[in-house]
Formats: sequence, C-alpha cells, structure tokens
Amino acid sequence: MDTRSQHEKSDDPRSRLDIIDGQQRRVDRDFERPVVWLYAVWGFAWLIGYLLLWLATGPLTGTIPGPLAGIVFAVLIVGSIVASAVIGSRIGRGMRGPSTFSGIVYGVSWTACAIAFAALGIGLVANGMSGDLSSLYFPSAYALMCGALYLGGAAIWQDRTQLVIGVVLLALGGAAPFAGVPWNLLVMAIVGGGAFLAGAIVTVARVRK
Repeated sequence: MDTRSQHEKSDDPRSRLDIIDGQQRRVDRDFERPVVWLYAVWGFAWLIGYLLLWLATGPLTGTIPGPLAGIVFAVLIVGSIVASAVIGSRIGRGMRGPSTFSGIVYGVSWTACAIAFAALGIGLVANGMSGDLSSLYFPSAYALMCGALYLGGAAIWQDRTQLVIGVVLLALGGAAPFAGVPWNLLVMAIVGGGAFLAGAIVTVARVRK
C-alpha cells in the first residue's frame, strides 16, 4: 500500500512540477551567487577608491597623499576588472549551450572595454586634454562602461537587479561631470558604490529566500 502510494505520488503532475521548480531554483541560485561577488567587488572598489581620491584632491586635501590614493584606486579598479572577467566567464559553468558562450563573452567584454576606454582617455591626454578634464572623463567613462555591461548582463540573464544598476550607472556617468572636480569623485563613491552594494544586498536576500 505504501509503495503504491509513493508511486502514485511520484506520478502526480503537481509533484513533478514541484521537482522541476526545485531544480529551477537551484539553477537560479547557481547563477546569482557569482553575481553577488560582482556587485560586492565593484561596490567596495568604487566606494573606497573614489573616496580616497576625493580625500586626496578635495576640500580635505592632504588627508591622504595623492600618489598613494592614485595607486590604491588603480589597484582596486584593475582588481575589479580582473575579478569581473573571471567571475563573468564562470557564470553558467557546467552547462552547455548558449549560456556557456554568453558567460565567456560577457567576461571577456569587461577586459576589452576597459582597455578601449583607457586607450581613448590616454589618447585624449596625449592630444592636450587637461588634468581637470581627464578627472571628469575617466570616472564617467568607466561608469558608462559598467552601466552598458550591466545592461548587457541583464538582457542575457534576465536579471532586473542588473538592469537597475546599469541604468543608475549610465545616469551617473552622464551627470557626474556637472558636479565638477573634485566633487564628481564623491558622487561616484556614494552613488556608484552604493548602487553596487545595494545590488549585492538585494541579491543575497533573494538567494537566501
């Protein structure tokens, strides 16, 4: 009787749907866990890095030596780009088909776009762009880069959190220069870093749920 009941239960359509739903939730968690690290890495890099630059060049000039702030910022951003490339390429690992290809391309895109935006900025400096303008260009350029890539990630993985972060970063990249130097750095730290960290918190809560 018990065996028959178990067999009937396993053949029940609702039970099969529950099994499918459970498997889908596990797959979703496998996709979202690496994304949490993407948000966290960029959040701390932007919050700490841009805040240090602002402290070195803003109203509190002298609080932190400028060269030290620049070195720390560069290390944080390069580390974030490398981490994004590695983590992005690992999303969907173990699965075959379009998801694997999308993850690899997405991961490589971070490095390729970072090099392209840096080369453009260096070219502008070589052609006479002033220090103040470069201080406006580089933060906004990388905000636009991250925003565009997060919109791409949102389209690939249908993730609304990435969509919101992407829109925020695009708006930030376009609006920050109006704050002027060095206040654009503080805006980047608070708005950009805050958006990434908020995304990490929301995603962690969703994964745990």
